[in-house]
Amino acid sequence: MAVKIRLQRHGKKNFAFFHIVVADTRAPRDGRYIEQIGSYNPNTNPATIILDNDKALAWLNVGAEPTLTAKRILSYEGVLLRKHLQGGVAKGALTQEQADQKYAAWKAEKAAKVASKKESLSKDAAAKAKAAVEAEAKVNQERAEAIAKKKAEAEEAARAAAEAAAAAKAAEEAAAAETAENTEA
Repeated sequence: MAVKIRLQRHGKKNFAFFHIVVADTRAPRDGRYIEQIGSYNPNTNPATIILDNDKALAWLNVGAEPTLTAKRILSYEGVLLRKHLQGGVAKGALTQEQADQKYAAWKAEKAAKVASKKESLSKDAAAKAKAAVEAEAKVNQERAEAIAKKKAEAEEAARAAAEAAAAAKAAEEAAAAETAENTEA
């Protein structure tokens, strides 16, 4: 029986997540499996991978073949590196302590890369939020200035209308006084 390490799709449309399973090659993609060894969620940034490294390594050692995507996930998590280092230990090229040191150094470097990516993503998000707030403040200030300008223009127009009305009333009174003088004379 040929055994593969592959992904089993779950989740809703356009928002899938996957279980990493060990299954018979003849079984359907989302069908029967032998053992579930982890999960993979590509919807987060960076992608969330939960994997039982020891089980994955055990299945690789007994001959399970990973699919292309599963192989990339196993490589990302360091399972394939551990298998390679164990092969070196079995051949006598290095000791178990040296293999463990190399794996620990690789794991620390990988953790630092992931932490720096998360940090840069959070900084980018904070910078975008700050830029959006500044842009909104600028728009609000421009709106406030436009409203103040319209208000000043309206007050000036009201003042001019009041002056024109006062001038018209004064002219009317002057005309009425002149007609009163003409009628008396």
